[in-house]
Amino acid sequence: GGWVSVEELLAACAAHQFTITRSELAEVVASNDKQRFSFDPTGKLIRANQGHSVKIDLQLEPQIPPAILYHGTGKTSVTAILDKGLLKMSRHHVHLSQYLETARKVGRRHGYPVVFVVDAASMHEADFRFYCSDNGVWLIDSVPPEYLTLIE
Repeated sequence: GGWVSVEELLAACAAHQFTITRSELAEVVASNDKQRFSFDPTGKLIRANQGHSVKIDLQLEPQIPPAILYHGTGKTSVTAILDKGLLKMSRHHVHLSQYLETARKVGRRHGYPVVFVVDAASMHEADFRFYCSDNGVWLIDSVPPEYLTLIE
């Protein structure tokens, strides 16, 4: 599931002249605005919730998604998305949000923001598998264009 020992992480950081205490690490996990990291229930292991640069099995179970989800991107991507749908590209999954405002924020990182509505209910009925990461990001392998509506 991508877990690493907190003790090993702290030791590796110190070995590379990046000393961080356990309490500082806990503050990073708690205060990261995107909730990128999480501890296991024991607090002895840590992992990134999604967005890994290497193949990781997060051991997520398929979930029933909300009826609609959102995807924010830049205006320059609209034509390709309308043609081919949402593809994971260099990521392990397409990232979707349950909240419109979150999708808008993501879109702003890619230039002029645009938002697509994803008909997640219809996709789920068609046996597409959705996963939800520990920080609430919905993940899927791809979204075909017929399940997308450009709203802004």
